[in-house]
Amino acid sequence: MKILMRPAGSWWGRLRIKAADALGIDQRVQSVPPEFAGMFKRFTIFLLSAVLIACASSAGNGVKNDNTSADVYLQLGIRYLSLNKLEVAKENLQQALKKDPDNTQVHNALAFLYEKINDYDLARDHYEIALKQTPDDLGVQNNFGRFLCERGEFEKGMALLTLAISTPLNDRQWLALTNAGRCQSGMGQKQKAKAYFKRALQLNDAYAPALQEMQKISYESGEFWAAKGYLQRYLRVAAHTPESLGLAVKTERALGNEELARGYQNLLLEKFPLSDEAKHLKPALQ
Repeated sequence: MKILMRPAGSWWGRLRIKAADALGIDQRVQSVPPEFAGMFKRFTIFLLSAVLIACASSAGNGVKNDNTSADVYLQLGIRYLSLNKLEVAKENLQQALKKDPDNTQVHNALAFLYEKINDYDLARDHYEIALKQTPDDLGVQNNFGRFLCERGEFEKGMALLTLAISTPLNDRQWLALTNAGRCQSGMGQKQKAKAYFKRALQLNDAYAPALQEMQKISYESGEFWAAKGYLQRYLRVAAHTPESLGLAVKTERALGNEELARGYQNLLLEKFPLSDEAKHLKPALQ
């Protein structure tokens, strides 16, 4: 999801720049992890206002103090997560936790961060705390459900994802539907997985992860023209990954398009030479 900013020449732009400069935030348009995009949007105005108030207070008394709220630290942590600045993200999220130990969203974001640095025990701890504090939180249900499925705990993961999918208030059901499809794929239930991915795309036909999953499952099912079509749709909304290129090579070869296959192959070796997909290609080229 892209964060759209108003023009810098407007009062809003001047306010945003002043606050962001005070925080050291890069002003370029950045991506926010989809798991936290809604939360980031809800708190953006609050974050800017809180920072400016804190700046004014500090300037007025000449004393440096930290009156920054947990929500501000939380949003900074999420922002740095989106920039892949994980150490700074961790520092801000830990400050948020110190300010508000019972904040469900802080635990959710910390769990996501610990996943990214492969500390799965701490990730689980924070997900469990978040779920215990707010059992009906859609973001926690989705993230923890995905986490459990990726650890092979399919039944527990699907139970949480099903809750997230079935809640009428969930206006981003495609996230949980895609994760449920991945969970079913992990269980070897390809047809059920496909049904979940298709439901996700009915709700959001430009959701890149679901399109990529459909590219993969179509290829594995021998539906090569469908796999090619899903790749084309995927490329309208996202950039190539090693997996999309690896599947593109195999799909075009299956369709007899050797020239296109070589083009994708060269692109894979050029853009992602250290990927597993590139490594699998290299022995065949020697």
